[in-house]
Formats: sequence, structure tokens, C-alpha cells
Amino acid sequence: MSPRKRALLIAGLAAVAVAIPFLFGPYRVGQFTLVLVYAVAVLGLNLLVGYSGQISLGHGAFFALGAYTAALLIEKASVPYLLTVPAAGALCFAAGFLFGVPALRLHGLYLALVTLGLAIALPQLIKRFDGLTEGTQGLTVEQPTAPGWLPIADDQFLYLLCLAVTALMFLFAWNMMRGQLGRAVKAVRDGEIAASTLGVNLAATKTLVFAVSAGYAGVGGALYVFAIGFVAPEAFTLTISFAFLAAIVVGGLATISGALFGALFIEFVPVYASDVNVALTGVIYGGVLIAFMWVLPEGAAGLPRRLRGLAARRREREEAETATERPLTQREGVA
Repeated sequence: MSPRKRALLIAGLAAVAVAIPFLFGPYRVGQFTLVLVYAVAVLGLNLLVGYSGQISLGHGAFFALGAYTAALLIEKASVPYLLTVPAAGALCFAAGFLFGVPALRLHGLYLALVTLGLAIALPQLIKRFDGLTEGTQGLTVEQPTAPGWLPIADDQFLYLLCLAVTALMFLFAWNMMRGQLGRAVKAVRDGEIAASTLGVNLAATKTLVFAVSAGYAGVGGALYVFAIGFVAPEAFTLTISFAFLAAIVVGGLATISGALFGALFIEFVPVYASDVNVALTGVIYGGVLIAFMWVLPEGAAGLPRRLRGLAARRREREEAETATERPLTQREGVA
């Protein structure tokens, strides 16, 4: 795709994204707001799993940490809600860095099990510190409201706020993966020995990408507080970690745009599945997920590439058939 066509496509998508809160009702706008929230966290996990090749089953723990950081800063310390977003991201970045240092000794399933243990332990820790976190009762947080000088509703303002933060996070990830760090991360994923031979610092690269991934989850958690206005340990079970993992596979591993497709999937498919049959929501959701992976094994972001491949193979077959028919026609003409 030429740069001009790409720019036009991005501009068109941006226009659609901005127009969404003015085309739907509050309930649907709230769903799209959650899509943006999940997209940030899913993108962070994709940086770790898709680009770096490290498996994590505990991304929901950093998501929860970011959510509680923002909630406590807003309710306990009266910090302006916009300042809680970088604060949550920075705290989760530091936590991911500290967790990533010992995790460097682990690979594959061993790292996955350690992160799984983190996801299991954090909700229990939240319940233990009930004097600060309100325990199982949860913590209610005042949601952002539209300024008086803006002629829009609160749900529309919240969506546009999350859209602005999400756009910045996606732009940062896109630039990062095109830069020196992105090349180092991909080199480590493709072969650690070859990467170290080329001068890539394996320990620093792995730790940094783990920290960045956790920071993205923290930002997503802070936005989640804005969107929901309530946090409780039961909202951050293993289900959300597995949902993030499913989202990066559905959207497409090692893709930036795939995080948005994956977030759309994990937000809307369960809702529509429950509309079909509440008792069979999990069955329908699992069936759709299996069918999606069967049809699009490369994820939704890989669909354009797959369509181009099918079109190229079709042209090759037509050219081959034409080349086969031409000598036959020539022989008939001679006869």
C-alpha cells in the first residue's frame, strides 16, 4: 500500500472513530469505550508475546494494579483523574521491570506458570489489604465528566478521552517497534544466540519489553476505572488474563492494529453470545473463537494479506490456463 493510500485509510478510520459516540446510544458508546480500554492492555501483551516471544498468562494482574492505583489516587488522595493515567502506567512499568529481572531465567511454559501465579495471587492480596482497597466490597470511583464548555454528554466525553489516550499509546508502540528497540526485540524472538552475536543485550531487551508491556496494562487499568467507576477483586480473575491472550491471537500476533480487533472480539462476542442463550454463553463464545481461528489462523489483522495472497494465486492460475490454451489455439489455426 502506498503512503498516500495508507494516510487516507488512517484518516478515514480516525474520522469513523471520532464519530462513533455521536452515532450510538450511551450503552453502545460505553461498550466502545471498553474496547479502547482493552485495546491498550491487549497491545501491551502483544508487544510481549507477539513481538518478543515471551508467554504471559498473568497480564490481568498488571491491569488490576493499574486500576487500583488510579482508583486509590482519585478517591484517597484526590489526584486529578488525568494524572492517574501516567501514574498507573509508571507504577506498573516499575513492577514489570522488577518482576522481569528474575523472570529472565525462565523461558516458555515456565515463565507462563510464574505469571499465572502472579495473576492468582494479586486478587487475594487486594482482599487482604481491605483497609486500603475496601476488600471484597470494592471501591467506587467518581467518573470523569464533560467540562461545561463542551456541548457533549458525559459518555461521549469519556469515550473521546479514552480514544485520545489509546491513539497516543498505539502511536508510541508503532514508533517503538519501528525503532532500535523493536529491531532488537524481534531479533531476540527469532533467535537469542544470533541476536547476542549481533550485539543485542538479551537481558536488558527482555526486561525492558516486559516492563513496557506491564506499563501498557497499567494505563489500560486506569482507563478501565474511568469507564466503569468501580473496582473489585472479582473483576480481575484469571478470566481477564485469558481473554487478553485470546484477543492477541484473534487480532493477530506481532501486529499493532490486531489489538483493536482482538478488543472488539472480547467485548462484543460474549454480549451477543449471551443474547442468543444465557445458559450457553461460554459454549457459544468458545465455538466462535474456535471457528475464528480455523478461518483466520493469522488473526483479523492478517486478513488483507491473506486476501492479497488468494488474489495473486487466482491470477497465477488464470495466466497458466491462458498460457496452456494459447498453443492449442495456434495448432488449431495451423490445421
